[in-house]
Amino acid sequence: MSSFKVNRVGAASLLLAAGLVGGAIASQRAAGNMAGAANRFLEGLTPEQRQQAVLPLDSDDLTRWHYVPTNQFPRKGLALKDMTEAQRKLAHALLRSGLSQRGYTTATAIIDLETVLRAIESAGGRGGQNRDPELYFFTIFGTPSPKGAWGWRVNGHHLAVYFMVGDGTKIASSPTFFGTNPAEVREGPKQGLRIQAAEQDAGRALVTALDEAQRKTAIIDAVAPNDIVTTTAAKVDPLSPIGLAGSAMTQPQRQLLMKLIEAYTSQMTEDLAAERLSQVRKAGMDKIGFAWAGPIEPGQKHYYRVQGPTFLIEFDNTQNNGNHIHAVWRDFAGDYGRDLLREHLTAVKH
Repeated sequence: MSSFKVNRVGAASLLLAAGLVGGAIASQRAAGNMAGAANRFLEGLTPEQRQQAVLPLDSDDLTRWHYVPTNQFPRKGLALKDMTEAQRKLAHALLRSGLSQRGYTTATAIIDLETVLRAIESAGGRGGQNRDPELYFFTIFGTPSPKGAWGWRVNGHHLAVYFMVGDGTKIASSPTFFGTNPAEVREGPKQGLRIQAAEQDAGRALVTALDEAQRKTAIIDAVAPNDIVTTTAAKVDPLSPIGLAGSAMTQPQRQLLMKLIEAYTSQMTEDLAAERLSQVRKAGMDKIGFAWAGPIEPGQKHYYRVQGPTFLIEFDNTQNNGNHIHAVWRDFAGDYGRDLLREHLTAVKH
C-alpha cells in the first residue's frame, strides 16, 4: 500500500475516532444538562408533588401517552396547573434542556394555542372548557443522575416529548409528537399564525419537486388517512409502502428530503439533533422513502411520511377540513429508550 493510501486510511480512522469521541462528549453534556434541570425541578417540589411527578423506571405508564385533551385521556405526572410560578419556571427549564429554541418555542406555542381553541369553541357554542394550557403534565421516570438510567416526559393535548438517559452518555429522544389545531389561525389577534409551517411547507416542497413518474410512486393514495397511522402505538414497525426511495431522487430532491428531515431534528437541542442526523445518514439516505397521500395543492387534506431503516416521520393534516396537524417522530428500536433500558438492566443483573 502506498504511503498516500496509508495516510488516507489513517486520516479516515482519526476522523471516525474524533467523531465518536465528539458524539460521546456531546451526549454526556446533554445528559448532564437534563439531570441538573430535572433535579432542580424535583428539589422545588413538595413531597406530595414529588409523589405525583415521579414514577418508577419500569412503570407501565412509560409507554402510555396520547395527544387528545386530558378529559379524554387522563394523564399521570404533575400538571402545570398544580405548580407555583417558581415551580413552573423549573419545569420549563427542564423542557428547554431537551429542546432547541425552535423546539421550545413550538412546544410553548402549542400549549398557548389551547387559549385560541377555547375561544373558537366558545364562540361556536361548543363550550371550550376542556381546552386548558395548564393541563400539561411533567413526569420523571426513575432517579435523575449523571450515571444509571432514568427519563422524563412532558405530555398534554398535542404535545408529547420523551427523553430517556442511559449511563449518562446515551440519550433516546422519541416518541416526539407535536400537533396544532388550528394549523393556521384564521381569525382573531393571532390570525395567520402557523406553528408547524416548517413541517408542512417542507413536505409540500418535496412532493411538488417530483416529476410525474416519481409522483406515481410517491403518492400512495388519492385520499389522506384521517390521522397518523401509528397513533400512539407502544411499538412501531415499518409501514408499507415506503413511497419513493432516496435512491430514485435527484440531488436537489435529496436536499429537499434532508431539509424535511431537519424540520423535525431541529426541534431537539444541537447535540441531540446532530445525533439523530448521524443515525439517519449512517443508515443510508438512499434507503429513506417519502410517501404522500391526498392532493398536493395547498388547502387540501393531505398526509406524508418519511421512513428510513431506523426511524419514521408521520404528518397528517386532514381533520377540521384540513386545518389540524398531527406530526410524530418514532424510532423503530429506540422508542422510550428501550435499547438503553435493556443495556441498563443487563448491566444491573451482572
